[in-house]
Amino acid sequence: MRAAYFGLIALFALCFSSAYAQDAAPRWSLAIHGGAGVIERSSLTPEQDAAYRASLQRALDAGSAVLAQGGSALDAVQAAVEVMEDDPLFNAGRGAVFTAAGRNELDAAVMNGADLTAGSVAGLTATRHPIAAARAVMERSPHVMLIGPGADAFAASVGLEQVDPSWFFTERRWQGLTKALTEAGLPIPDRPAGAPASPTASGDQGAEIAPPLNEKKFGTVGAVALDSQGRLAAATSTGGMTAKRWGRVGDVPIIGAGTYASNADGCAVSATGDGEYFIRATVARDICARIGADTAADTAAQAEIDEAKSLGGLGGVIVMTKGGAPAFAMSTSGMYRGAVSSTDPARVAIYADEP
Repeated sequence: MRAAYFGLIALFALCFSSAYAQDAAPRWSLAIHGGAGVIERSSLTPEQDAAYRASLQRALDAGSAVLAQGGSALDAVQAAVEVMEDDPLFNAGRGAVFTAAGRNELDAAVMNGADLTAGSVAGLTATRHPIAAARAVMERSPHVMLIGPGADAFAASVGLEQVDPSWFFTERRWQGLTKALTEAGLPIPDRPAGAPASPTASGDQGAEIAPPLNEKKFGTVGAVALDSQGRLAAATSTGGMTAKRWGRVGDVPIIGAGTYASNADGCAVSATGDGEYFIRATVARDICARIGADTAADTAAQAEIDEAKSLGGLGGVIVMTKGGAPAFAMSTSGMYRGAVSSTDPARVAIYADEP
């Protein structure tokens, strides 16, 4: 009888510890970024700092609302990225930087870790949400990547919202272009048709909260997620480089460079940085390969960031693991970022020395 009693106690303890372990691991988890670069406390006013943190929180709220209701990782990363695409603080969608020709050309990618399907777009000029277009390419076409006018035409054909190109215009990005072109000795294009009137000589920029024009931020937004079904997904969107020429495309829409997800490897990645170097280092895919070979996520992420830096490229990454633990790595002084899970409250950060 005594042995049976202690046997029951041991069984109860085992069940309790198993239940606790299950509760301790998040059922779902989300991490986001809004670009990396020379982002220091001295370069942002308290109001600007607060504005970025509030924007990151709104993106976390949108993605976590999907996950908390049992939604998919794909729906969550799209929801989070769309919030940032609509926010002029970020270089994606509305608020994207301008090309040397005075246009906004938008790139995006999404990947489903459950089956390795992926979609991407480059050079969009009229689709409000490039990340939605990338997902449509993945789910509603036989292709992986579409570019330019054809990509916009496809997006329109599947019912995605189209806008006048002037919708993406923001004054601070236009001023950033004119500064960059002047420094490079290149001609400044005409102000885009439909854009608001030029600000007054006093420098008034309306309601925009504009950080310094020389912030040197690698403009990209992204999200990675694990849902309650154990599926991983990654999404990334960008306006590219200020004053880019000749149809330049960076790492964001290149699957395996700026965006990658694989349930088999237990990893989802979204990157932001010097795209040419991230492409050469195949940063996102290699992080997942390292994790698949049992390297810790933070170690894998930092190793790839260091490799890109050794080639000459700076930037950062966010990583989601199959256990729901996010990892962040950067070679810059800051990266707009945040995370939330079913077991951990939302947190946002900007500077490299923040936890």
